[in-house]
Amino acid sequence: MAVLPTPGYQLQPSAEQVPLSTNYITNFDFLNQYLPDTYEKEFERYGNRTVASFLRMVGAEMPSNSDMIKWAEQGRLHTKYVNCDSSAAAAADTAVITVNDANVTGIAIRIGQTVFISDNATGLSNKGIVTDVDTANSTFDVAYYEGGGQTFSGTAVLSVWIYGSEFKKGTNGMIGSLEGEDEFFENSPIIIKDKYAVSGSDMAQIGWVEVTTENGATGYLWYLKSEHETRLRFEDYLETAMIEAVPAETGSGAATQTANNQVGNKGSEGIFYVVNTRGNVWGGGNPTTLADFDSIISRLDKQGSIEENVIFVNRAFSFDIDDMLAAQNSYGTNGTSYGLFDNDKDMALNLGFTGFRRGYDFYKSDWKYLNDPTMRGGLPTGSSAAGTVTGLLVPAGSTNVYDQIMGKNAKRPFLHVRYRASETEDRRYKTWITGSAGGAQTSDLDAMEVNFLSERCVCTLGANNFVLFRYGS
Repeated sequence: MAVLPTPGYQLQPSAEQVPLSTNYITNFDFLNQYLPDTYEKEFERYGNRTVASFLRMVGAEMPSNSDMIKWAEQGRLHTKYVNCDSSAAAAADTAVITVNDANVTGIAIRIGQTVFISDNATGLSNKGIVTDVDTANSTFDVAYYEGGGQTFSGTAVLSVWIYGSEFKKGTNGMIGSLEGEDEFFENSPIIIKDKYAVSGSDMAQIGWVEVTTENGATGYLWYLKSEHETRLRFEDYLETAMIEAVPAETGSGAATQTANNQVGNKGSEGIFYVVNTRGNVWGGGNPTTLADFDSIISRLDKQGSIEENVIFVNRAFSFDIDDMLAAQNSYGTNGTSYGLFDNDKDMALNLGFTGFRRGYDFYKSDWKYLNDPTMRGGLPTGSSAAGTVTGLLVPAGSTNVYDQIMGKNAKRPFLHVRYRASETEDRRYKTWITGSAGGAQTSDLDAMEVNFLSERCVCTLGANNFVLFRYGS
């Protein structure tokens, strides 16, 4: 049988380096002088890509062996009712005051105590002595000290608080006693997982890449580079989940996933959720003037009055604070001089501040999580934005709470993480390898799988001392 013309013979190389039509090569996909030069070192065009650091700076991690974390926080020492009404008309010498505040089951007012009663709208007020108390109906009788009687109308909404007591000589003691009022809070740990997988075939083809990692290590990695990035991403999720977690509301799509054997359905109370719910919220974006901060300080005066506080801010908020503080300086006659800085003409001008004192000490710290465009840094800002967080004020130090698991008072940081652990199982940060490649021999899967798991929740103690800065009411 004759040789077929197709496929034909290939190019004929010439004996000399002479460009001919027979030795011209048009395919450069294999080894030749036109192969690209490759850099073995990876270029870090986004710098440090991790966002975790916040909880490491302000919190701590503690073990727990329960599916529920519960603690008690002290209530107010003094009681004030802000939704009361009077049965009497103006100028009356006595009245029956009814307490209408929500969630009041028994008023903390007793016979012989002296009370201050004021009109919420006008500020008109009286002082009186309690002559009788009907705890079941949340009412008490009061006799006014003023000769002109009741100064406000019978339709006014009133505030009442106790300022002392008065008794006659030789009388018995105070009738009844008061118990300290605690508020109880709880949170549930959630299970966070991740996984990296590489097939056995890919593991057999080694390609080394020199890297500088976010945790400061340098060296050469091959397929484990992606495993390393999965680990870094998982560590970020350990923090961002504690910041962003919300409980599944009754009837929500997440709460109805009880039949799904894979995904969770309860959620958890993250820091933003807790501060939004029972903390302080500045809804105007960034406070930019001392008057704005004065209103925040006034609120802190009504809370725990923590002396030192750290404000974790995004870049725009940081600049706004710098500009606000710089505006307090007269600039002098020889150029800009901010605060304690000695900014002369021969040095780099320092236009930033790390903190200030106005009633309390406020320290400023940039929060990368709020600047990263792949996280909250990509959210809209301005008056039309709703819910975009620009900063968080965190009180420094620790507080005393009653730990119901330990059964005693304990000193805890205002922010701390509780993870599930026992003598035989530590779920703070678990990692293990499965499959049949890379040294693992646990299954017939022709791959190596690196698994990550943690079970944890964040406890936000004294949320009334935190301030969340965001857009929207």
